[in-house]
Amino acid sequence: MKRKATAVWSGTGMDGSGHLSTQSGVLNETQYSFKSRFADGSGTNPEELLAAAHAGCFTMKLTFWLQEKGFIAEKLETNAVISLEEFTITESHLTVKAKVPGLSEEIFAEAVNDAEKNCPVSKALNLKISVESTLES
Repeated sequence: MKRKATAVWSGTGMDGSGHLSTQSGVLNETQYSFKSRFADGSGTNPEELLAAAHAGCFTMKLTFWLQEKGFIAEKLETNAVISLEEFTITESHLTVKAKVPGLSEEIFAEAVNDAEKNCPVSKALNLKISVESTLES
């Protein structure tokens, strides 16, 4: 399987702008710029997209792990925060809240640990990954 995206940019780094498009069409000439990346401008940015990719990948891996053990989640909600320091992405911090009938804290911790280490995006990242997890009753 291969997935693709395209970035187009015009102008200087600070004053120029660009757009991103994805193969699926979910992003279709979605605006990005210096301001959307480093200030409060409208549009997206690479770190936001990386956070979405990591949250989605982690949550899907967690879902499959739980399913293999016979658990079906009522809800899994994962937030990802990507840290950019001095033009280097240094960390992805995941916070997951789960509502899974019959699941113990011990099994949940094992599932979270597996998803953190084994989702394909986690494996691709060369940075610190941290996770906070809450199992709701």
